[in-house]
Amino acid sequence: MKYELHNPDVIDLLSERYEILRRLAEQKWINNNNVYISNSEWSIMGRIYKKQLTISDVAKGVDFSRQATHKFIKSLEAKELVEVSSVQHSKKHKAINMTEFGKTCYEKNILYKREIEQQLIQTLGEVEVTKLKEILTLNWDIEQLKV
Repeated sequence: MKYELHNPDVIDLLSERYEILRRLAEQKWINNNNVYISNSEWSIMGRIYKKQLTISDVAKGVDFSRQATHKFIKSLEAKELVEVSSVQHSKKHKAINMTEFGKTCYEKNILYKREIEQQLIQTLGEVEVTKLKEILTLNWDIEQLKV
């Protein structure tokens, strides 16, 4: 499968590769499991994995609305991936924690993504993948770019 963009810029290249890799990871999950978890739900699970957070904390840290966050959390709860409980000394806040099943799913997904990364290393080479990871983790100072 070869993808070519006509005169690609860095934003389009990053977006295209992200979409391809995201689809691969999603397909790997679907092929090996019988519970569907959306990208937004994975995002929430990533935020709460091995942490004690409130729903409010999660909503502040994601790129979608509070209303959407609540909807995704309800979906995760219905799938028994997370538990929502009252916070001691607060009637307003609710805590969100990953269930054992949720942790197992999250950890399996990490392994699937590592398998894809290993395939990239086999295709591109370890030096190139390491360079790519280094570039992607650099401080790009994106907030300073002009709109």
